[in-house]
Amino acid sequence: MPDSQNPYDEMDEDLPPSKSAIKRQMTALQKLGESLLELNEKQLQQIPLGSESLQIALTEAKRISSNSARKRHLQYIGKLMREIDPEPIQTALDRIHAARREDQDAFHQLEQLRDQLLEQGDQGIQAVIEQWPRADRQQLRQFLLQHQRELQQNKPLAASRKLFQYLRELQEFQ
Repeated sequence: MPDSQNPYDEMDEDLPPSKSAIKRQMTALQKLGESLLELNEKQLQQIPLGSESLQIALTEAKRISSNSARKRHLQYIGKLMREIDPEPIQTALDRIHAARREDQDAFHQLEQLRDQLLEQGDQGIQAVIEQWPRADRQQLRQFLLQHQRELQQNKPLAASRKLFQYLRELQEFQ
């Protein structure tokens, strides 16, 4: 046989999806609806829901406290999701989650910079000045000295929090 095709391949293309495949699709749509419930109102407004009934169902779901009623309502949301194209919703969710990850990464980088600054002293100050030329060297030194005093006197470390806030302001006005 020159063509090594399986004769059953053509039959599989004509068959409707299996019950398991349909159930997986429904579960995926329900999970997508659940992830919409995790968003705040401002984020939810950025999502192209495509259906007013879905918007109403999401609003109602946030008010339901009973677990069994919530579960039923999530199934209803999954049913509503079947009637619309989930692709734009997923794309918008991905964009929101990516922005959240970027914010978290920036937060962690600032924490690392603060810790590095507290460890290195004047060398750390120079690194901050190179990154943000408008940073106040004297202010940074005061934070370092205050941090050292707090460590010596076993006081709460307010200076490191103030330093972090100052670095955050520098980053925002960059």
